Amino acid sequence: MNKSGIDQAALVEMFSQASAKQSAALRKAVSDATLRALQARELTMGNIRKVIKTVTEAASAGAAQNKAPSVDMEALLTTAFAGMDGALLQAVEANRKALQQFVDQGVALKEERLQSALADLEKMEDMFFNTVGKAAQAGGSQLQAPWGEVLEAMKLKGTDTGAQAASAVEQLLAQAQTALRDGRNMGMRTAQALMDSYSALVSGVLIGMSEGLQQGGASDAAGSRSRKK
Repeated sequence: MNKSGIDQAALVEMFSQASAKQSAALRKAVSDATLRALQARELTMGNIRKVIKTVTEAASAGAAQNKAPSVDMEALLTTAFAGMDGALLQAVEANRKALQQFVDQGVALKEERLQSALADLEKMEDMFFNTVGKAAQAGGSQLQAPWGEVLEAMKLKGTDTGAQAASAVEQLLAQAQTALRDGRNMGMRTAQALMDSYSALVSGVLIGMSEGLQQGGASDAAGSRSRKK
């Protein structure tokens, strides 16, 4: 595992040996690896970009080594992209939950850091496409064409990350307007102090979301076992 917090060697090996029948497991492995790396740092756009770049490079390196005679390179890379999209979707939701806390407490839309955070959400999908595209180009000519097909198809279709981000921004803007009408308006210094800890708060929310899912899964499993007895 390198300093990015991603076990690149494991991802490379998975993609080098993957077959079409393993797409669901491969997608989950990419999503889990991406999410763990995002949880290990403050959730800034710069850090998200680094994680996506590292995962793309690992997937590309592994796919390039895949010698299976019937391998569908485009399908393999689509799986990698979908895995990253799934992890970014959770990052968007963590941003939304954190921003909602600030809006509910009366941080005004004119607060510069709030505007910046909303702008980052709006740019999340573009950042995703641009980062994967640049990392794919650096991976050698062999994969540039299939990566190009994957990105073109996803731009036409749209990502879950982009759809969730657009919905989150629309929802937060409406809630901020409601808070303003209700007279909830936090002082500028207090708002700035809160927003200064924004990236760390989002990271904590993201970790909490994952822990909640894990606990929910354990409870569901326990309930299932109980019903079988």
